[in-house]
Amino acid sequence: MAGGVTIRPAERCEAAELAILVDIAAHGFASWVWFGAVQHGVADTAFERGRNKLREEQGPGNWRDALVAEVDDEVAGLSVGYAVGPDVLDIAAKHPVLEPLLALQKQIVGHWFVESLGVYRHQRGRGIGRALLAKEFVRAASAPVSLITESHNDRAQALYRANGFGEAARAEAVPLFEESKKHDWVLFTRKVA
Repeated sequence: MAGGVTIRPAERCEAAELAILVDIAAHGFASWVWFGAVQHGVADTAFERGRNKLREEQGPGNWRDALVAEVDDEVAGLSVGYAVGPDVLDIAAKHPVLEPLLALQKQIVGHWFVESLGVYRHQRGRGIGRALLAKEFVRAASAPVSLITESHNDRAQALYRANGFGEAARAEAVPLFEESKKHDWVLFTRKVA
């Protein structure tokens, strides 16, 4: 425990809370993606789909890849990380909005990818994001660590830069809605020390 923050592996039974934190990390983008399952009759709500996705046993980005940060016996944040293998090169985006993200991921084969890093608003400023990143660096072993964020997310970028990341590439984001804020997706990479 560092600074009152305990980092531990997530448990499958926490999938609903993990889904909330993944959506916080993605600023609502995850629930937008999950809503596709509602439109196809696979789930009743976007968060049901997110919960089910995080409960899966196979594939990247599920509960097995998640770390949970606890403060005072409360889940305060999470990170989801995994190794990017060459199989990503064969994946086709299922929606145009996903194409720039997938294009950036295809540049980091062999890297440890932090897919999500989210902290509840009332818990921010306590070093939780830094503690989660430190655990992801340990899980990455000797691999470079990469992640993707929005170009207007200055707070997250400051955290990443302070932890040794540098901008590696950008891709213009496809807007979710007509009135969506225009931005780029920014790939950050932390080289092996």
